[in-house]
Amino acid sequence: MAKVFKMDYAVAVYVLAALCFLIVPIPNSMLDWLIGFNMMVAFMILFTAIFAKETLEMSSFPTLLLFTTVFRISLNVSSTRLILSTGQPGRVVETFGGFVGGGDVVIGIIVFIILIIVQMMIINKGTERVSEVTARFTLDAMPGKQMAIDADLNTGAITDKEAQERRNKLQMESAFFGSMDGATKYVKGDATAGLVITGINLVGGIIMGVARQGMTFGDAMNRYSILTIGDGLVSQIPSLLISLSTGIIVTKAAKEESIGDMVVSQIFRNPLAMQIVGAALTLLGLVTPLPIPVFCGMGLLLVFVGVRLESTKKVEAVEEEVLEAEEEAEEIRRHENVTSLLSVDPIELEFGYGIIPLADVNQGGDLLDRVVMIRRQIALELGAVVPIIRLRDNIQLNPNQYIIKIKGIQVSEGEILFDHYMAMNPGFVEEEITGIPTFEPSFHLPAIWITEAQRERAESVGYTVVDPPSIIATHLTEIIRRHIDELLTRQDVQSLIDNIKENNTALIDELVPKLLGIGDIQKVLQNLLKEGISIRDLVTIFETLADYAPSTRDTDLLTEYVRQSLKRAISNKYFAPNETTTVATLDPNIEKELLGAVKHTEQGDILALDPDITQGILNATDAMIHSLEERGTNPIIITSPIVRMYYKKLTADYFADLIVISYNEIDSDVELQSIGMVSLNDN
Repeated sequence: MAKVFKMDYAVAVYVLAALCFLIVPIPNSMLDWLIGFNMMVAFMILFTAIFAKETLEMSSFPTLLLFTTVFRISLNVSSTRLILSTGQPGRVVETFGGFVGGGDVVIGIIVFIILIIVQMMIINKGTERVSEVTARFTLDAMPGKQMAIDADLNTGAITDKEAQERRNKLQMESAFFGSMDGATKYVKGDATAGLVITGINLVGGIIMGVARQGMTFGDAMNRYSILTIGDGLVSQIPSLLISLSTGIIVTKAAKEESIGDMVVSQIFRNPLAMQIVGAALTLLGLVTPLPIPVFCGMGLLLVFVGVRLESTKKVEAVEEEVLEAEEEAEEIRRHENVTSLLSVDPIELEFGYGIIPLADVNQGGDLLDRVVMIRRQIALELGAVVPIIRLRDNIQLNPNQYIIKIKGIQVSEGEILFDHYMAMNPGFVEEEITGIPTFEPSFHLPAIWITEAQRERAESVGYTVVDPPSIIATHLTEIIRRHIDELLTRQDVQSLIDNIKENNTALIDELVPKLLGIGDIQKVLQNLLKEGISIRDLVTIFETLADYAPSTRDTDLLTEYVRQSLKRAISNKYFAPNETTTVATLDPNIEKELLGAVKHTEQGDILALDPDITQGILNATDAMIHSLEERGTNPIIITSPIVRMYYKKLTADYFADLIVISYNEIDSDVELQSIGMVSLNDN
């Protein structure tokens, strides 16, 4: 902390001194020291910029640019004051004025003018333009870079911490180049101000020399021209160094490499180019009047270096091949390498090479972005965090084929036609369109592949038309919904508990681990997710568990209590407001049979039902589901609370889409119409 304060004080003194020099006269001996210090700072900034491996190493450069500009102008004002008042601005100014011009005023003026032209017309103007363009492109590229970070995070290429670091770096780069765009205006203004001050020094000095000191016009012109040139040079040389540093910073590519390494490695890395240039220089020296030692010497040197570099590269290539082979062999021999093969990704999407363009951002593919949206959609819909979805190509698949794996096991697959669209008849379209017959992979509905030219026509007559990325994304979403309960781990549950604990400490302290363990809570949440019930309202779920856990630790029974406490959410999910929903009920005789067949064991309740009765219940259920679907409604069967979980377990393996709800899970304002009863008497 003390070090920070000391650095703050040093910067404050630097700025305060510059302001004082604008007002308070300083002796010429002190001015010599300050001019030397100013040059030292300029050289330090220049070489720091050259050796910086990335632009953010000079993130303070815009502020530093402002400070050095003010300090340099204050020295300009102080030297001007000494030139006009005493004609003795110090040895540094006089030395620069006399040495650069070689004692000739005309040469000195020409050199100074050239220096000003180079700085204003080339370096400053170019730097200003590059800063403006860089800032614009950096800001325009931010959304794409952020999406790329999200895509890498989603595919598991980077961790959450690495993603946060990359986001912070991206924001810092955007702020830096935006600041540099404005800071370059200081450089341009500094050069202009230096030129104006130089003119004032020259004219004012001549007037002061003739009027106040009794000098002739020629003597005054000679004396004050040298002083003016010296003052301009000691001001413009540091300004030129700072301008050059600015140009280096804004033109440096976004690579973690110093300017020297980049320049040398890129210009002198091609042996063939060096040999051709060397031969050309040698030929010019031999067949033209150009000096042979100069051109032939440089040419032969380039040819020699090119030949040596080519042989060196061949040796390095062989060594690299040997090293790679040794590393591969060592990798195979490593004991821990076997352990890494045991890891299984929770969700994988593998696809053939024909689908790669859909996942490649550089080719305009947005499949990675859609995968990110799937995780967000599931989180909002079901309250569960979907694990990282691993995307990878698989050359063993057909070009347009893709498969979906859950915990390393394939659970579904699909195939698309690139540059085609899938058209599906929602049921009311009578006009047929030509295409390639197929089935929609998510719900196995009949569909047709059509071309881009047919798309507008198909949509106009009422077909539902979707593109290949949407097909894959929808299929993947449905698979995740069906298996989300399997993907919920104890660690996920712990994370959910920790998140709730921040604002509900008393609730969590009472529930975990006093009443229920992490595994018990996991089973309850899995039961809810398995039937598509959202677990976003964790507070209500945990409150209910805390109420009933003292009396039972049966996770199936606890699930039923939780479902009843979530009846508003369940009713809102399955029943439309202000509308009558068509449902079916369960025959009390079947409920009685189910309750009578329940056997209580240490592992939980099981159904020991007669096979004939089981088949009869399944047949009756199947008939009722068809009756409900013919009416265009979801298959919903209402049961008594105590029977619901047993009936659902009995039918779950046969009718995955069947919705079983108890009377206690229906909100009071829901309007229902029963079309029948699942009964054994109907079979």
